[in-house]
Amino acid sequence: MNSIHDMGGMHGFGPIEREENEPVFHHKWEGKALALARTGLAGGHFNLDEFRHAMEKISPVDYLSISYYERWLEGTIAMLEEKGVLDAGEVEQRMKEIS
Repeated sequence: MNSIHDMGGMHGFGPIEREENEPVFHHKWEGKALALARTGLAGGHFNLDEFRHAMEKISPVDYLSISYYERWLEGTIAMLEEKGVLDAGEVEQRMKEIS
C-alpha cells in the first residue's frame, strides 16, 4: 500500500512529541471510541480488515486533520452504519446525548 493512510516510514511530518507522564487518553471520549471499536470487533459486527478499510476510506485531507482516535471513531461509525447495527439518525442522536 502506498497512500496517506499508510504513513509508516514517511518523512516530513516533524518530530514525535512525547509528554512526560503522558496519559493513556487525553480526553474521556477517546477511551469510549476505543471501547466502541473493540466492542464492534468482539461482537462480530465487523472484522479487523473491514475496520482498517473503513479508516482508509477517510479522505486524505480529513485523515491528516483528525486525531488517531477520531479516525477510530469514524471507522467504527462507518462500519456500524454499513452493517445496519446503527443508522445515521441513531448515531447523530447518540452523539448529542453524550456531548
